[in-house]
Amino acid sequence: MRSHSPVDSDVAPWRDPHLPVTERVEALVSLMSPQEKIAQLVGVWVGAEASGEGVAPHQSDMIDGTPPWAEIIRYGLGQLTRPFGTAPVDPVLGARSLAASQAQIVAASRFGIPAQVHEECLTGFAAWRATVYPTPLGWGAAFDPELVEEMAGRIGGSMRAAGVHQGLAPVLDVTRDYRWGRTEETIGEDPYLVGTTGAAYVRGLERAGVVATLKHFAGYSASRGGRNLAPVSMGPRELADVILPPFEMALRLGGARSVMNSYAEIDGLPAAADQDLLTGLLRDEWGFTGTVVADYFAVRFLQTLHGVAADATDAARLALRAGIDVELPTVDAFGPPLVEAVRRGEVDEALIDRALRRVLTQKIEVGLLDADWRELPDDAANLRLDDETSQDVAVRLARESVVLLRNTGVLPLPSGRRVALVGPVADDPMALLGCYSFPNHVGVHHSGYGLGLDIPSLRDELAQRVPLLTHEPGCSVTGEDTSGIPAAVTAAAGADVCVLAVGDRAGMFGRGTSGEGCDAADLRLPGVQAELVRAVLATGTPVVLVLMTGRPYALGPEFDAAAAVVQAFFLGQRGGQALAEVLTGVVNPSGRLPVSVPRDAGGLPGTYLTPPLGRRSEVSSVDPTPAYPFGHGLSYTTFDWSDATVVGSRDEPTLWPVDGAAQVRVTIGNTGARAGVEVVQLYLHDPVAQTTRPVVRLVGYTRVSLEPGESARVTFDVPADVASFVGLSGRRIVEPGDVELRLSRSSGDAVAALPLRLTGVERSVGHQRELLTSVRVEPLVAVPSAD
Repeated sequence: MRSHSPVDSDVAPWRDPHLPVTERVEALVSLMSPQEKIAQLVGVWVGAEASGEGVAPHQSDMIDGTPPWAEIIRYGLGQLTRPFGTAPVDPVLGARSLAASQAQIVAASRFGIPAQVHEECLTGFAAWRATVYPTPLGWGAAFDPELVEEMAGRIGGSMRAAGVHQGLAPVLDVTRDYRWGRTEETIGEDPYLVGTTGAAYVRGLERAGVVATLKHFAGYSASRGGRNLAPVSMGPRELADVILPPFEMALRLGGARSVMNSYAEIDGLPAAADQDLLTGLLRDEWGFTGTVVADYFAVRFLQTLHGVAADATDAARLALRAGIDVELPTVDAFGPPLVEAVRRGEVDEALIDRALRRVLTQKIEVGLLDADWRELPDDAANLRLDDETSQDVAVRLARESVVLLRNTGVLPLPSGRRVALVGPVADDPMALLGCYSFPNHVGVHHSGYGLGLDIPSLRDELAQRVPLLTHEPGCSVTGEDTSGIPAAVTAAAGADVCVLAVGDRAGMFGRGTSGEGCDAADLRLPGVQAELVRAVLATGTPVVLVLMTGRPYALGPEFDAAAAVVQAFFLGQRGGQALAEVLTGVVNPSGRLPVSVPRDAGGLPGTYLTPPLGRRSEVSSVDPTPAYPFGHGLSYTTFDWSDATVVGSRDEPTLWPVDGAAQVRVTIGNTGARAGVEVVQLYLHDPVAQTTRPVVRLVGYTRVSLEPGESARVTFDVPADVASFVGLSGRRIVEPGDVELRLSRSSGDAVAALPLRLTGVERSVGHQRELLTSVRVEPLVAVPSAD
């Protein structure tokens, strides 16, 4: 199927893949009218028709009215917004509908330029019947970028086969306040973990031919009070040292081709109008050449929420000048208001051309302007979005994401024992899914379609492995009804072990306890779940507390009576299986906390990235020490750490040139009776610096898989650049002085502190600095004893 517009021929220069991209772009720009140019800078929110015959513009409370389809596409169209993620539609018919609409777009305008299609893909392709993977907090808990990259490749492959070109992921916001509802969408509270994991996701998506979109640039996660879309109180150093590095890593190490602005305003300046951020830093300093797309309605928000624009025309002018190229999700400020502003000379057409060149360049990169482009991808006829390979990746990542926080010996669950499964999330498949999964994000509005997937609950999976299993929900996730608690207490009292599953239900804008717009006033478990926990613990039956949540909740002294504590951050459609396997010992847990678990529900949450003043002190009655620190996690086996050293060191401390690298090494041995994975973490401690520094911060990590009795040597090659920070001058520097590299089980459990001294003169570094600590794991062969 191929359509041609009046001037769209196979000999048109913009369709010649042998010409340089810039020539193809300029050939189009020189011929286009202002209306045709601006049409390429907008998206339209549509839904694929279940008939397979096309898409229909989507209406919502945020959109006053959408013009007729023929009028929308008259001059061309930049993007199609969420054709699969608006309503349930059979994937094959959805691909056909999308192809039919692309044919209409190509035929309607002079140049026959197809629309670029984007979709959400944070926990998988946001389409009906597509595999749902763990949420980003689960990616962070796995400490396994390679597996995240494999997952993203599966997601990207399914999107490309359906005719989608751009994915709105990953989220690279570093968690600063766990009360924020979108904490579940973040990878964690450490920029190195977020950056390395996020870059891996980008590589997977981009290698599949899908444009990755970095979200949300920048500062969104640091809102006051953990409230969604609230002002941000942050200085330039915190922005540069904590918030920006993951974006740098995803651009340089991942190759992301798109960035989405943050809704946030920092020091009174909204990101969507911040020219220094979107052009000065992102493009001029970092060299980014891709597209900047507006977060949904962010351009109009400059008028309606931020009050820095008088009307839609003013908002469009500010956004274009700042560096936003495409307005999403639908035609608004970049529509008729911008067209009229250009005609009146109020907006320089050069700004339109600047954005247009970036949009057309990207369309050429994804093949939309090639002469052999087809509306319907070759694989669309056999499109299957949830296959065995994808489910295998999903369950492997879910297994690695489960974190064992505490265990007095009750886990793994012994065979032949009576087990009571209690709690409101134990038998709820939706409790395994994040806010941006299709069933939670879209499916809840279309209950007649069902989940579209097989999503076994924890109860379903545990019942297959524990014959003597009883179940009582006890209460709901939300609400004040305690009438079910006595039955739960009776079930727990009559069992040998009680598995108590409590947690969240993801939703949107107050329809859940976690997710976008579902912010928390404090970190107490929602509803009456804490009362259920107290009542069950009081029975004296050993309790395995399982937290299935989108954020960490406070585990104060009242939870210390639990015999074991397991944390799971929305593990996806195979999460019930992964949890049951860990609880019964089929899988040895290897997850580590990507966020700290606080002990106090009422104190202002704070992450582990704090200078000494942010830690416990004698001058405050509030102790911010977490119940479990960032990086913490246990195993069913034991590991010995030995021979920690700085390689080649002859001095004490070891001299480390400010432009050189240090090499540290440790030997890890599995001293237990079963195979397991140890996560070796490397932290930097900088005791004296010209600005206050976090007591420790992660600069390297790796997973080490060992059989019983096996050992391995782990070597970190640490460039001095990873010790850089923003100094008094406002420049990023590597400062001479004494530091420590700490080989650690977690941010709070250092096995060895190795002293080093950075030597030389203060050195400025920029975007091209070394970003990664490389790691080598070498298995060691045991030497037989003389006996």
